[in-house]
Amino acid sequence: MSEANFLRSLMEMDCDAITVNQVKIIRGFLKNLNTTFDEMQAISKAGSGMLKFVEAVMGYCDVAREIKPKREKVAKLERNFYQSKRELEKIQAELTAIQNELKALSDKYEAAMREKQQLQEEAEIMERRLIAADKLISGLGSENIRWTNDLEELKQRRVKLLGDCLLCAAFLSYEGAFSWDFRNEMVYEQWQKDVLNRGIPLSQPFRVESLLTDDVEISRWVSEGLPPDELSVQNGILTTRASRFPLCIDPQQQALNWIKKKEEKHNLKVSSFNDPDFLKQLEMAIKYGFPFLFQDVDEYIDPVIDNVLEKNIKGAQGRQCIILGDKEVDYDPNFKLYLNTKLANPKYSPSVFGKAMVINYTVTLKGLEDQLLSVIVGFERKELEEQRELLIQETSKNKKLLKDLEDSLLRELATSTGNMLDNVELVHTLEETKSKATEVSEKLKLAEKTAVDIDKLRDGYRPAAKRGAILFFVLAEMALVNSMYQYSLASFLEVFDFSLRKSLPDSILHKRLKNIMDTLTHNMYNYGCTGLFEKHKLLFSFNMTIKLEQAEGRVPQEELDFFLKGNISLEKSKRKKPWPWLNDQSWEDIIRLAGLFSDTFGSLPDDIEKHEKEWKQWYDLDAPEQNPFPLIYKENLNSFQKLLLLRCFRVDRVYRAVTDYVTITMGEKYVQPPVISFEAIFEQSTPNSPIVFILSPGSDPASDLIKLAERSGFGGNRIKFLAMGQGQEKVALQLLETAVARGQWLMLQNCHLLVKWLKDLEKALERISKPHPDFRLWLTTDPIKDFPIGILQKSLKVVTEPPNGLKLNMRATYFKISNDSLGQCLHPVFKSLVYVLAFVHAVVQERRKYGKIGWNVPYDFNESDFQVCLEILNTYLTKAYKQNDTRIPWGSLKYLIGEVMYGGRAIDSFDRRILTTYMDEYFGDFIFDAFQPFHFFKNEEVDYKIPGSGAKDVYVDEIESLPLANTPEVFGLHPNAEIGYYTQAARDMWKLLIELQPQTGETGSRISREDFIGQVAKDIQNKLPKVFDLDIIRKNLGHEISPTTVVLLQELERFNKLIARMSRSLAELQRALSGEVGMSSELDDVARALFNGQIPNIWRKLAPDTLKSLGNWMIHFKRRFDQYTSWVEEGEPNVLWLSGLHIPESYLTALVQATCRKNGWPLDRSTLYTQVTRYQTPEEVNERPGQGCFVCGLYLEGADWDIEKCCLVRSKPKVLVVELPVLKVIPIESHRLKLQNTFRTPVYTTSMRRNAMGVGLVFEADLFTTKHISHWVLQGVCLTLNSD
Repeated sequence: MSEANFLRSLMEMDCDAITVNQVKIIRGFLKNLNTTFDEMQAISKAGSGMLKFVEAVMGYCDVAREIKPKREKVAKLERNFYQSKRELEKIQAELTAIQNELKALSDKYEAAMREKQQLQEEAEIMERRLIAADKLISGLGSENIRWTNDLEELKQRRVKLLGDCLLCAAFLSYEGAFSWDFRNEMVYEQWQKDVLNRGIPLSQPFRVESLLTDDVEISRWVSEGLPPDELSVQNGILTTRASRFPLCIDPQQQALNWIKKKEEKHNLKVSSFNDPDFLKQLEMAIKYGFPFLFQDVDEYIDPVIDNVLEKNIKGAQGRQCIILGDKEVDYDPNFKLYLNTKLANPKYSPSVFGKAMVINYTVTLKGLEDQLLSVIVGFERKELEEQRELLIQETSKNKKLLKDLEDSLLRELATSTGNMLDNVELVHTLEETKSKATEVSEKLKLAEKTAVDIDKLRDGYRPAAKRGAILFFVLAEMALVNSMYQYSLASFLEVFDFSLRKSLPDSILHKRLKNIMDTLTHNMYNYGCTGLFEKHKLLFSFNMTIKLEQAEGRVPQEELDFFLKGNISLEKSKRKKPWPWLNDQSWEDIIRLAGLFSDTFGSLPDDIEKHEKEWKQWYDLDAPEQNPFPLIYKENLNSFQKLLLLRCFRVDRVYRAVTDYVTITMGEKYVQPPVISFEAIFEQSTPNSPIVFILSPGSDPASDLIKLAERSGFGGNRIKFLAMGQGQEKVALQLLETAVARGQWLMLQNCHLLVKWLKDLEKALERISKPHPDFRLWLTTDPIKDFPIGILQKSLKVVTEPPNGLKLNMRATYFKISNDSLGQCLHPVFKSLVYVLAFVHAVVQERRKYGKIGWNVPYDFNESDFQVCLEILNTYLTKAYKQNDTRIPWGSLKYLIGEVMYGGRAIDSFDRRILTTYMDEYFGDFIFDAFQPFHFFKNEEVDYKIPGSGAKDVYVDEIESLPLANTPEVFGLHPNAEIGYYTQAARDMWKLLIELQPQTGETGSRISREDFIGQVAKDIQNKLPKVFDLDIIRKNLGHEISPTTVVLLQELERFNKLIARMSRSLAELQRALSGEVGMSSELDDVARALFNGQIPNIWRKLAPDTLKSLGNWMIHFKRRFDQYTSWVEEGEPNVLWLSGLHIPESYLTALVQATCRKNGWPLDRSTLYTQVTRYQTPEEVNERPGQGCFVCGLYLEGADWDIEKCCLVRSKPKVLVVELPVLKVIPIESHRLKLQNTFRTPVYTTSMRRNAMGVGLVFEADLFTTKHISHWVLQGVCLTLNSD
């Protein structure tokens, strides 16, 4: 303990090194020590410390003993731990390496899986796309070729669009107003050729329809009621595509019905310019974008709508407006305007063509044929037509579907974004489209095949449809003859249906067709004739025959042209006529006939020259047309060529020959018009269509209608009459309203007196939707130009005419005289005088038939005249009977009947002279002379006399014994009057038929119409003289000018005007034909006249009246110029050709004036008288007479002149007009003029004599006669300044 490092040694003592033995020893020591700590402390602090330390060490040793194995274990374990830790670290390092490797592999795996997934997905997409591509390829594969071709085509078309658009734009701009043939020629021949010649690219074959519309649209139009023919399709295009609003010329109302149906769903408004509130309606339509239709437009278009027509729209896109009347109206771009007219050939001013798109909707022959075919097949083979209609609808629907599908497909393809193959919808659409398209295509193919089969079956019925179409056009053309002859397609279709029902059935098709055609033709003839004047019925039959013959390829147009016009060339033939009995025009016609048809008639002039006897014999026959023709012409000619030959020789027999021609070609029933029976008219009538009686002079259907009403149970209160006149308009409309509601008959008489109001009537009729089934409207009217077409087209037209022929006329008169009225007067001569009066009544009416040789003015002598005269007879004779006066008051009767009742109608003094003569011839005591029985007329065959007194039946039997046809001699006329009548009838018929001929196309000699007109115009222009220089002429005449020279100067002034007008119009016409200036309506009239060999109206107005053809008029014109020239250069001619003066009466007045000056007579007491000289020709006269003058160029009509006896004699047979020898006109003082045995003969300008206005009379000549004057009065003798 005393050791210095003791404490340190204790502190550093290795307690663990103490062994168990040492512990045991120590324990022993301690045990022995046997002391406590405290005891020790008390002893020695160091010792206690030491003890504490030993005990602590011992405690430690105890613990260490326990701990040591543990420690060892720990150490061992620690060693193990470290070893393990090292191993662990090693393993961990290995693990990390493995893990890294694993991660790399797992990444690789994942990448591989991803790639696999991607590939799988891609594979699926590819598979899907493959399927889609497959579908697309298979789907569009069929389209591929088409689209490739289309693409190629479109590339080419893109180039060719230039020409296509040019032609289509021209089509839309200019073609509307023309007919189908003209459009075709213009577009497909003229323009197309021109465009190709200029090297402008153009699609081939070019069709307007292919660019401007498509099948689907056309099908839609057809289903809306537009006819399917090419013209209608073109019109549909023009109506819908043109930049201007359409104005449809639509006589058959097809456009109207189509537009109404087409725009129905768009809220169409319909109005007309006659509606008081049309502006208000139009304003609404413009504002709200509704379509608006003006129907029944006539030639006047209210200028208030000009802004709308011209589309003068103001304002920007936001708000557009238009000026309508005096206010601004908002303009909706959807607004459409349509105008529609029923007029078949309206004359619009160029400004209308500029503002509106004038479209010609007039039905064509082909178009109508197709429509009628549907009607026939619908009637004959209903199932076939229904199948066809269904097929058309289906085809239309399918085409539309196909187009919609194609459009939707192309739209999908075009709007598809990204990869097309992933567009499931597209593929789906395609699949659907394809299956549908295939189905539809199959259907369409089937439909096409079925359509061909159906068409083949339908075509079997086409001949009947064609016949129907031709007949409709014949009927519709009649409107050119008289504006009252208007027929609508609807009314024609009713007759067509009726004919189908009435024709005999037959199982053999061609027999059934024949039955249909025969029935239809005859029904059409009857239907047409009911509404035609007698004078137009043969024209109707002949035109129908010609049209049907031409459809069969007979009667070439050149032959027909010659028949209608004869020789119209301006040059006269070089070859002189061989025989004097041939007239000049006949010879010209013969030469022309031989030149035109040399195969048949080439040797005709030579035959006539060599065989005069045969030709003269045939020529002199009464009815050459019914006898064999001379020489080879017996057998060589067909029935139409016989007409051509007859035309050259005997114009007066042409009318009869035409009747025979129709009879041979069509059958006798086509020259026997149906007798008008009021029962039949009533049977045909319906509440919706008025019955229009077209009146002719001397007819009044009112009394017949009253009788019909009584027979049909409509007498008394159920029939109302109203005579129209000023102030009756409202009354008429009120009566109409009542009649429609109560089922009465209403007759409005003389509607022509209120033409303007008829438009209101038309409106009122249109508004009637459900009339009482008994209601009928009867209208009577004179034929007038402005009668509303709407009423005429839907009405049943009936022409009422007095009976034709003396017998029928008297029969009708006696039919209306009751037994009571004959028994009223007890005077013994009353019944005989009634018969005389009936005879006079028939004579004055029948005389009208002979035209101007009968009456100058065709008077309206009618039943009422007769009834009043009957009353006059009754009154005067009853008075005489009661007063036991044996004398009959002839003077009073003749004055009241001849001068007042019948004479009161006669406004012409020469006509009054005829009436007075009849009174003198038929009224007087001589008619009851027993010794010298009275005859109205008597010859070998017939005796017109007064029967013995008795009951009504005695007189009726006498009338029945008379012949049906009577000679003109019964009326005091010459038999030649009949020739004149028939010649005029033939000329009138030709004139009207020329109007009905197509005014286009080729002329006989195969040159175009324009070239022909140009040639004629040039010919005339070359023949025109220079105008007279009036200043120089006046200067040469000096100051002393006689009255006749004043006339010359006035004549020259007028002649200069004519030359200037002719020259100007011919020059303008030639420029218009070559396209340098527009063709005005005036020039068009000139062109038409030159084409038809007539004198243009604008020349006619400046020339003296004439009936000559153009060629003859030019000769007349040249002769007038020669007379004027010789008068100017050589002084007043010895013999004046009076016809050469424009106003011949002025020369005669001047002649009297000059004589009065010379002799100092008062002018107002001087006059003229005439003497016929023995000079045959003007050349025989060498000097002027001392008093008055010589005139030549007068023609005597109705009589002949005996040169030896210098007096009037009866006409020679077949010689209607003779030239009078030179006439001497002598001025004289009135009081010195005492003429005996002379006939005061009127001198007229032409054979048209004097008209109702008193125009045409030049002066009165005095002709010597040995017969009683009444003979010449009744023969209608006159002089004319011109031969026709």
